[in-house]
Amino acid sequence: MDTKNLGFDTINLGHGSGGIMTRDLLDKIIFKTFNNPYLNQKHDGSIVKFDGEIAISTDSFVISPIFFKGGNIGELAVNGTVNDVAMCGAIPKFLSLAFIIEEGLKIDDFYKIVKSVKAAADKSGVQIITGDTKVVERGKGDKIFINTTGFGEVHPKANISTNNIKIGDKIIVNGFIAQHGMAIMSQREGLEFESTIESDTTNVNYLVSDLLDAFGDKIHLFRDPTRGGLASVLSEIAGDINQGIEIYENQIPLEKQVAASCEILGLDPLYVANEGVFLCIVDSAIADDVIELMKKDKKGKNTTCVGEITNKHPNKVVMHSSIGGKRIVSPLIGEQLPRIC
Repeated sequence: MDTKNLGFDTINLGHGSGGIMTRDLLDKIIFKTFNNPYLNQKHDGSIVKFDGEIAISTDSFVISPIFFKGGNIGELAVNGTVNDVAMCGAIPKFLSLAFIIEEGLKIDDFYKIVKSVKAAADKSGVQIITGDTKVVERGKGDKIFINTTGFGEVHPKANISTNNIKIGDKIIVNGFIAQHGMAIMSQREGLEFESTIESDTTNVNYLVSDLLDAFGDKIHLFRDPTRGGLASVLSEIAGDINQGIEIYENQIPLEKQVAASCEILGLDPLYVANEGVFLCIVDSAIADDVIELMKKDKKGKNTTCVGEITNKHPNKVVMHSSIGGKRIVSPLIGEQLPRIC
């Protein structure tokens, strides 16, 4: 679609009024892009059927900048919520989508974001079935914020819970960490530096479903280390299970340019945000088979086992360094970089 034929170049307050201009925006961009029987009813909500248990997750996305290397706020909003539903051991099926748009956002930028939402939803196999659009005055927002809520049917073989984790379980990560956070930092005002690092934002729900198909309840936990990074997620898990976690520095998947960029900025990659990375904690008996399956998927080709659950040092994460020492890995205190997702 050529946005020049819409009759307006930017979003203004009239597009949030609920009147003719709102309907014009919805009809020409939203309903046309996300065309499906649920949304086309144009009600305030949708009615859908599920046969079993459902998982629900909601998230708000306020990332700055809204366009970044490897993606934009639209696909990030889809991938982030799709992955959160998948981490519950569910198969994502539907999303709600809400925009809060600042007056003055260019229609071309809005349309690019909407199209990227559609593309990411199609890749994830989910449908946008309801939503909302609001416009705030210039200076009262930052271009655009997005909220998505995901709904999925729990996989029949899933039993995802920290209660299932036991001593000896292996911790497996599907790929390079810290790419999303470093991609944002390389573009953030005041932190710009030369880098070709791209965000790892992507959906992982199909890989998660394949793992559940193959291994069922021998997979004890999924978790995606977004804000706070791998270190914070592992620290939370150690506290929840009242057991220790040991990880190994030389087994943590880290791309060389990301490692170098972290060193330049004085950052520990363990605390940097991710968007296409997840960890799974599995029975030690299936760990090798899990890694083999994951490596066959392009979103798991860099899969490694980074550690295990131990009865030593309860509630703490200890990392074995590459030079032979050990250090406690604490959760992130404060905010390393705001507006990262």
